[in-house]
Amino acid sequence: MTQAHHLDGVLSAEMIAELMEAGALTGASPQKLQPASLDLTLGPRAWRVRASFLPSKKRTVKARLGDGLAMQEIDLASGAVFERGCVYLVELNESIALPDDLIGAANPKSSTGRIDVFVRLVTDYGAAFDEIPAGYEGPLYAEISPRSFSIKAQTGSSLNQLRLKRGAFRLDDAELVSLHTQTPLVDGEARIEGGLGLSVCLGDRGAEGVMPGDAAIGWRARRHTALIDVDEIAALEPHDFFEPIGPQKSGFIILDPDEFYILASKEALVIPPDYAAEMTPISPGLGEFRVHYAGFFDPGFGWAAAQGASNGSRAVLEVRSHDAPFVLEDGQLVARLVYERMAARPARLYGAEGQSNYQGQGLKLSKHFR
Repeated sequence: MTQAHHLDGVLSAEMIAELMEAGALTGASPQKLQPASLDLTLGPRAWRVRASFLPSKKRTVKARLGDGLAMQEIDLASGAVFERGCVYLVELNESIALPDDLIGAANPKSSTGRIDVFVRLVTDYGAAFDEIPAGYEGPLYAEISPRSFSIKAQTGSSLNQLRLKRGAFRLDDAELVSLHTQTPLVDGEARIEGGLGLSVCLGDRGAEGVMPGDAAIGWRARRHTALIDVDEIAALEPHDFFEPIGPQKSGFIILDPDEFYILASKEALVIPPDYAAEMTPISPGLGEFRVHYAGFFDPGFGWAAAQGASNGSRAVLEVRSHDAPFVLEDGQLVARLVYERMAARPARLYGAEGQSNYQGQGLKLSKHFR
């Protein structure tokens, strides 16, 4: 390994590639590398399961499936339907042997979160979702639960992504204030407390609506729609799956329980090249809703040099209310962004050479929609 691997921080694409070459990350494709993460891919086997589960620290995933949790084995070679409201477990193509100084963290991809598919990483002997402890050696699995739309996926489809981290990587509030002073992280006032606070925009977005003339400030998922093939890009008509929400004179919307909304942050964000970021939920005491299923932001997101334009891209927020209707107001704090230092700057930043679907975004649906 190179000297760079002894630095604290989030591993860059080049450092992940070195792990792949060394045999510590098998079954992974170099084409699936992102600036600070690796897109994981579905393997050939899936199981419909009775309920979500964790193996616990004493069991493997396959042992738990053998306890009667598996209802049906599914062959993904030619594609299969994952039905809304059901829970599935898929063995991923990738397996990993982490050294003792690296940990892993997973999140759904942006496009996965924007179609309301709940995806979590599971490991053998795992006591928590989306976490790989230092020194873990074994297979990786994805729990998949579509919430609003049934989806079609196949062997090789990518629904979640993996980051690898070493040492003290997260910036505290004092470090975040200092970084914002050097390089503004938002286009307005930075609310920094336990990370960078983000608020929701419910005002008139004008030209930033997804469809020309809509002036949409948000979208709400429709029920009883057609399938979404996760591998088809720009193939779907937005209005067949979502209804637009126009500007609210009241300055608020009421979130209906068990409904899914796509909204946008009031702030335009910047992730400088030597940092990565992750969206974290706010305290449950601040509201009866969940925000942002897909939480990774790569180095260069919203960065002017990467997109050839002014700094800043909006964060698209995937919002679902809990058990009771809840009033969400324009400018209300809905999430926090925690910043993490990179162990090395990636050679290719997010959005460079036009390779991203979401660089410079306003309010935008997933890449599956026209």
